[in-house]
Amino acid sequence: MNKITSLLLCAVFTLCLTAANLTAAPTQKTVDLGNAAHFAVLSYAGVTNAGDSVITGDLGTSPSTSVTGFPPGKVIGTIFTPTEVCTYGVCKSMKNDVAALGESSLLVAYLDAEGRTLDPVDVTGENLAGKTLTPGLYKSTSTLEIAGGDLTLSGNGVYIFQVTSGLTVSTAKVILKDGATAENVFWQVGSSATLGTYCVFEGNILAYSSVTIATGTTLNGRALALNGDVTLEDNDITKPNGPGF
Repeated sequence: MNKITSLLLCAVFTLCLTAANLTAAPTQKTVDLGNAAHFAVLSYAGVTNAGDSVITGDLGTSPSTSVTGFPPGKVIGTIFTPTEVCTYGVCKSMKNDVAALGESSLLVAYLDAEGRTLDPVDVTGENLAGKTLTPGLYKSTSTLEIAGGDLTLSGNGVYIFQVTSGLTVSTAKVILKDGATAENVFWQVGSSATLGTYCVFEGNILAYSSVTIATGTTLNGRALALNGDVTLEDNDITKPNGPGF
């Protein structure tokens, strides 16, 4: 190999590295859930359950005091309302602010996720079924859906989905691979999130209004409603484990 060929190869290699760096998704910082982190389900306007839902993690509501459907639903954790605390089927009437503190932290986390601006990928109005996404910031200025297929999140890092309007999931799964974890996936939803029947969903839902989860759907993550209620029906919801959670 002569000197000129070597120089050309070095130049091409340098250009390839530069292009790769330009197209690489920037690293997103996690969204700190603060006092909302120990909740699997948290709402402003109450929690309603129909069927044999199992919640692994705490459940809370504030300022509403309404929690219905437990039993037959089961909470492997503690239920917090402003006037009652329930653990292992035993309820104690007492004033507390645990759920209120969670809601305050949820507002901070919601505004943080909503305000991220580092190189967003535009997914406005798209159906994400059939796609494979890597860590980063994804933004829809209207609605977002996952319908009729699988969304794969591939790679270790933070995923933030900013949805200005509603999130709808139907006949779909979210699949994590290559180091992706539920505690690092955040769905900031500007109105309501609706998960249809028999879906598999991953990540933390931070909804401005309500969260509705239909029959048979499992959530490895959190259902957190800032101004509305959470409605469940025969669901398994498991709070993710991770640093600080």
